[in-house]
This record gives sequence, C-alpha cells and structure tokens, in this order.
Amino acid sequence: MAAGLSPRLAAIVDALPLRPGLRVLEIGGAPGVAARAVAARIGPGGHILVIDRSATGVAKTERLAAREIGSGLLSTRCVAVEDFECLGDEGRFDLAFAVRVGALDGRHPRAGELALPRIRAALVPGGTLLVDGGDPLGEIPLD
Repeated sequence: MAAGLSPRLAAIVDALPLRPGLRVLEIGGAPGVAARAVAARIGPGGHILVIDRSATGVAKTERLAAREIGSGLLSTRCVAVEDFECLGDEGRFDLAFAVRVGALDGRHPRAGELALPRIRAALVPGGTLLVDGGDPLGEIPLD
C-alpha cells in the first residue's frame, strides 16, 4: 500500500480502470495521496491532474507530490469542479474520479448540476466519471 493510503482509499484506487498512458482527472483530490498512487500506475506517458477548491489543499498536494510533479506525471489546479475548464493546451481526460466531493455525491445537488457539463467537456468521448459510494465506486452517467 502506498504511503498514506488508507485501506478504503487503496480499494478505490484498485477499483479504477487504470492502465499505462491514461490521462486522469481527480476531482477534490487534495492532499494528493490517491493521485500519487494513480501516477505510479499510469506511469510515463500518463498524467493525472488534481483539482481542488482549497488553495491550502492544493499547496499540500504540491509538497507531497513534488517528485511526481517534477517528472510530469502529476499537476494541480486550484478550482472548484463547477468552474473547471480544460486549458487550451491541456488535452482531454480518459477518466475522472472523485472521493467525498459534495457536488458529485448528492450533498450539493446544485453544484452537481453545474459540475457535470464541465466534467463531460473535460473527458474524451466515452470517458468515465467514477465516484465513491458504490462497491467501492459507482459510475455517474454523462450522456
């Protein structure tokens, strides 16, 4: 188990359909513990972008994942999912996932209504959005 990865988070990472070279968006991913485990599995040629609305959380992710950021496997952005847009040179993502994100787990439905079109636009056609709450993950349809 990766350093700092709880058994629950390890089960979530294990459930992600990861493969080398994948582009992954982690929503609400600070402090980056899951992202570091994902980066190890997608390896060179892959990339994970961690977004989080907390500047403090993003700064902590940047400290903890300095090696992965330096190697180009991981990047961060301080933004709420309902405001997220891919940057012009960023490219789209194959997979998005979120753990305990109120906009996606039903706690903040209005934010979810705003977030889903943003996520859909950030994913490649046929891309997948997975959130905790299944066994251990459930898919949110984006059609």
